[in-house]
Amino acid sequence: MEKRLDVVVVGAGIAGLTAAALLAREGLTVELLEAHQQSGGCAGTFRRGPYTFDVGATQVAGLEPGGSHQRLLAHFGLPLPQATPLDPACVVDLADGRPPVRIFRDPARWKAEREQQFPGSGRFWQLCATLHGANWAFASRDPVLPPRSLWDLGQLLPALRPANLASGLLAAASVADLLTLTGCGGDPRLRRFLDLQLRLYSQEPAERTAALYGATVLAMGQAPLGLWHLQGSMQVLSQQLEQALAAGGGQLRLRHRVSGLERSNEPGGGAGWRVRGERFERQAADVVLALPVQSLPDLLGEQLPAGYRQRLAQLPDPSGALVFYGAVERALLPANCPAHLQLDWADPGTLFVSVSHEGDGRAPAGLATVIASVFTAAKPWFGLEATAYDQAKAEALAAMQRGLESLLGISSEQWRHAELATPRGFERWTGRPFGFVGGLGQHPSRFGPFGLASRTPLPGLWLCGDSIHPGEGTAAVGLSALMACRQLLAERGQTLNLSDLNI
Repeated sequence: MEKRLDVVVVGAGIAGLTAAALLAREGLTVELLEAHQQSGGCAGTFRRGPYTFDVGATQVAGLEPGGSHQRLLAHFGLPLPQATPLDPACVVDLADGRPPVRIFRDPARWKAEREQQFPGSGRFWQLCATLHGANWAFASRDPVLPPRSLWDLGQLLPALRPANLASGLLAAASVADLLTLTGCGGDPRLRRFLDLQLRLYSQEPAERTAALYGATVLAMGQAPLGLWHLQGSMQVLSQQLEQALAAGGGQLRLRHRVSGLERSNEPGGGAGWRVRGERFERQAADVVLALPVQSLPDLLGEQLPAGYRQRLAQLPDPSGALVFYGAVERALLPANCPAHLQLDWADPGTLFVSVSHEGDGRAPAGLATVIASVFTAAKPWFGLEATAYDQAKAEALAAMQRGLESLLGISSEQWRHAELATPRGFERWTGRPFGFVGGLGQHPSRFGPFGLASRTPLPGLWLCGDSIHPGEGTAAVGLSALMACRQLLAERGQTLNLSDLNI
């Protein structure tokens, strides 16, 4: 039987869970539809025997006072999840025979480390710190970006300060431009380090990462901010948001894959949306789509305005990922092995490695899970016939194992578990087109005021997630959900404001 709701949210990743919970708390009738058997999306988990593996995301930002997750969970009346600050946030091995770069949480230790590793780079890091400070203060005021209405503009302008207007002069600049501006462009080792780190968070190297975005992500590992390792698994965050949704009276429907969205007439003459799946249909006044924007053409068909369709078609494809899931005896790992490492590896590419903590719920005592990911072009994996696909997958698995064995000092026969996921696997698991991971690359032409808005050209259709400002990562997609919900509620004459919860 058809249900009529205030809002249907499509996709139960962190963004969709956050949006649904926020709207339910405001008294709206909300259903959250998820194709998979569990919530979490790219921040979900799966089990293999005694091991629990994080599907994609392996670390969390925004748990510090005033951070996005802290503010949202306080809004829901929920405690912060048990988590350990990562220190160092990451250890980056540039494979050049020199000691790896340790990204310490303590700002003083990190300053000393980078001065030793990259002599003469102080001006660059100081400029990044200045830009980050302005950006962080701006984001804490919950602006709507990019604005697409007078109400949106009314939320943006009060959030601006002179420092933001000054940094706005660099809106079209890249991180590589900051290097040149500060006279630090001649250090190839620093450039290599930045390329590796920025690729993780922006999907782009330094020359193609927006300066304002890059300055912020480069500072995320240091106190008073930080990156965090969740006790249990990444699924803990999803479970908390599920609790918030249920407390507000909202419903989560798993195994409900949405196949189409249609504009429809509401009782009383208003416009709404019909949300269709194989065995269900929902009627709602508004839809919040927490899926990649690449899903829109298939979901909307001819309803998608031609100009908007053309803009989506011009967007470059996000990356796919090859992800290794393994397990090994902890005693075989290096002493004091950090939780996150990065290795500049030629084939199949730079590895980002996450190692579980003893007692964190991911592996039995004395064992550790090892997750390694590398970016790859997604679409070519779908053009391979079965034999070629199996061969390519086996070759990638072997190459990643060699990199991990070199990094961790273990041998091939010491793996207790080893498997590889390709973009094909990610598509099946997450439902994301071509298994794309992350959002749109944070190029200056697509960052902030130049990016896609949460307000679409179709009334009552809203976007959130890693395709929308401020970008990828659990903290960022939570903010995108907050922004979309504030806009949706404003259309209904309601106000949602978390500013009184800043600490």
